[in-house]
Amino acid sequence: MSLIEKLTWRYATKKFDKTKKLTPLQLEELLHAVHLSPASTGVQSYKIIVIEDAATREKLQQAAYGQSQIVDGSQLIVFAAETNLDDQYVKKLIDHVAKTRGIDRVNLEGYEQMINGKVNSMNKEERITWAKKQAYIALGVLLTSAAELGIDACPMEGFSAPQFDEILGLKEKGLTTAVIAAVGFRAADDAYSKLSKVRKPEEEMFIHI
Repeated sequence: MSLIEKLTWRYATKKFDKTKKLTPLQLEELLHAVHLSPASTGVQSYKIIVIEDAATREKLQQAAYGQSQIVDGSQLIVFAAETNLDDQYVKKLIDHVAKTRGIDRVNLEGYEQMINGKVNSMNKEERITWAKKQAYIALGVLLTSAAELGIDACPMEGFSAPQFDEILGLKEKGLTTAVIAAVGFRAADDAYSKLSKVRKPEEEMFIHI
């Protein structure tokens, strides 16, 4: 199938087949694709938590209004935004860039100053909002990559972030839940999988100038 066909095939899966799990290779490929997500100024200001533990997912299900995808999918993916973006965070990034690209760190001072200027122009809440936006970019890559790999996914915002943070101990890690997605394989009797995809007509969606 072409990419367009695969994106037409995908949908926000409402009912997963509990007996079907991603293979280790499928999960590895999916996560590798998400790892390559673009990010503003190269700052991947989030972490991705892959949850398979049944007991943990049962707790999270209660914090997500009982939605079955939380426990029935193969894995639950939590995108958690960094809450402590500061000069030290940026320094660590620049150190990593210098090492990865074999560049003398002094040649990256302008880049470092640019990122610090952006980060320091925001208050803490604005920084967290910015970090969450980067996490949503990664979510988009997850959904597209899952479709490409023939994996079903359901992006979800219906949950209590404070409860997720508490259950997963994220506050102590300098993180807060931004958005989540369940991945796995659709159940044969999920009625939503049979419905035609509904989108605005393209002439209403796109503005050409």
